[in-house]
Amino acid sequence: MNAPLPNPERAPLRLLLAAPRGFCAGVDRAIDIVELALQRYGAPVYVRHEIVHNRFVVDSLKAKGAIFVEELDEVPDGVPVVFSAHGVPKSVPAEATGRGLDWLDATCPLVSKVHRQAERQIEAGRHILFIGHKGHPEVIGTLGQVPEGTITLVETVDDVATLSFGADTPLAFLTQTTLSVDDTAEVVAALRARYPQIVGPKAEDICYATSNRQAAVKTVAPQCQLVLVIGAPNSSNSLRLVEVAERCGAQSRLVQRGAEIAADWLDGVDVLGLTAGASAPEELIQEVISRIAELREVAIEQVVTAEEKMVFKLPRQLVD
Repeated sequence: MNAPLPNPERAPLRLLLAAPRGFCAGVDRAIDIVELALQRYGAPVYVRHEIVHNRFVVDSLKAKGAIFVEELDEVPDGVPVVFSAHGVPKSVPAEATGRGLDWLDATCPLVSKVHRQAERQIEAGRHILFIGHKGHPEVIGTLGQVPEGTITLVETVDDVATLSFGADTPLAFLTQTTLSVDDTAEVVAALRARYPQIVGPKAEDICYATSNRQAAVKTVAPQCQLVLVIGAPNSSNSLRLVEVAERCGAQSRLVQRGAEIAADWLDGVDVLGLTAGASAPEELIQEVISRIAELREVAIEQVVTAEEKMVFKLPRQLVD
């Protein structure tokens, strides 16, 4: 189907491009680890779980020789395996070591920081209330850092009301790194109100990239009729961006590729916002912009709310 011809009498569509957007330092590091492992060891390199939640990225790495599996029993002996950026339970590297596998940990250092915090709280004799989404790989990985029965998952404010711990129980809370900043603040407030003795982290567990991208959307969305978020349906931080935009009064849609965008999405839209989750590469952002430009004449305005300069070190095995 041919794209509609631009209407010369119609004002250009204002496209507000949120910044920061797209890849964060943890995602950059994880992808670099897989690519460097392929260079060092040769194909195939196995990756347990999607390295990051983006089909375009995963398919690109598959084309270079990466093989993605869900569990270690799918990895043959004698080949290297990479653990995803979301983190894994302690049992996974222990099993890999027991089998003599060469393994590389691509866990985001900010997720690893939460893992160490969990260990310290257990050592201090506290039970952990972990705020996160059930079944998310990061949550599974964090729950697997401490002995069973020492950590309880809390998803919502309503969950807080169902907790049965006594007022004198030593408690601590930690959070998944990719949550809604506002929703998490409400859950933390409910926990502190019910358990004034609860101990929290010295610094917020929600990562800088998640917070920055949500703040950028809060600036852009009130000016827009529609906000497009580039990201995968299983990407927690991308889904949170959709929610943030909608709370700001804009309609919002999650898209993975430019071809998904239909012409009628832009009906009645004078100002369009565009952002991308932390697992979406700039290549996809440019693809979406090109698709929008096929449908409407576009005037692009970049809205910068923060500068990101974070860089994480690579595993020693890849830099020796």
